Amino acid sequence: MVLQPLKALVAQLSTQPIIFVGGKGGVGKTTTAAALASYFASQGRKTLIVSTDPAHSLGDVLNTRLSNEKTVLNPYLDAIELNPDIIVDAHFAQVERTIKGYANPDMMPKIREHLRLSKSAPGAQEAAMLESMCQHLVTAADGGYEHIIFDTAPTGHTLRLLVLPEMMGAWTDGLLAQQRRQAKLRSIATHLDTNSRHTDKKGVPNPFAKHTPDRWAQAVNVLEQRKELFRQAGLLLHDRVQTAIILVMTADILPLAETKRAIEQLEENNLTPAAIVVNQLINPAQTDPFWQQRADRQQQLMNDIERNFSNYPIYPVYLQQTDIRGTEALSKLFTPTV
Repeated sequence: MVLQPLKALVAQLSTQPIIFVGGKGGVGKTTTAAALASYFASQGRKTLIVSTDPAHSLGDVLNTRLSNEKTVLNPYLDAIELNPDIIVDAHFAQVERTIKGYANPDMMPKIREHLRLSKSAPGAQEAAMLESMCQHLVTAADGGYEHIIFDTAPTGHTLRLLVLPEMMGAWTDGLLAQQRRQAKLRSIATHLDTNSRHTDKKGVPNPFAKHTPDRWAQAVNVLEQRKELFRQAGLLLHDRVQTAIILVMTADILPLAETKRAIEQLEENNLTPAAIVVNQLINPAQTDPFWQQRADRQQQLMNDIERNFSNYPIYPVYLQQTDIRGTEALSKLFTPTV
């Protein structure tokens, strides 16, 4: 695979509204994601960039303070740093409201305590973040965005986020099946109870008797909505016309090994990457012996990278003299040059 110029990357992604940028920690995922978002915005394309990495640096790269709510950076670019603590609190507050609709009021103190402890349970933040991510993913088009770019956590977390919609959908199906079985038993019990309460002592129907509403309907409705959300998100993630997964790496041994594993896992889940960005390359022509040795080592690894990832476009990004911060400087990184 011949290395491609960066202008070919933005051309490749210009028709894909959903872009995930992932890779090993410290390889430049956030800068790459922010540069793509800034470039598309500079071309007049309404863009939303969302950081799902709990160790946020998107605000630092964009040189602005971000939050869990949308921050307008310019008329064409909005940014969000998803806050797992806020999302988990909102998620469990919704769970409590749902449970309150059908639980015995006397049980609520213990239920609240259980929910409080569950916030720190393994996977709680991940599930809440996934649901928030899916909501942004599904509603991006309704917000008028031409592109939504996800600056994701290191590779392992990214892979879990990408495959979780299908898993969560199956889990929700299991809950719904259980609810339906319980609903059938409740309907029988309710029917017997209704017959006893809706007739007089002689068995004559009482037209003034009140019908008790199904208090489980709200819970089932919430589960159905979540199932539909995960279904839509899963369809979008597997649609190669709409979604591109970009893996960022450096020409080093560990990122190479991790990127190989990531591609294998993505391919197993029918989520093949669209391209690979090799960041922080050193110009081969150096006068200083130290930097020349580093450049030569990178060139050897680039041969391995091209051989291992021959099925994917590879885009090199050379090491910059200074840190790239702010939308103007970021957009220039991907601005095609003549």
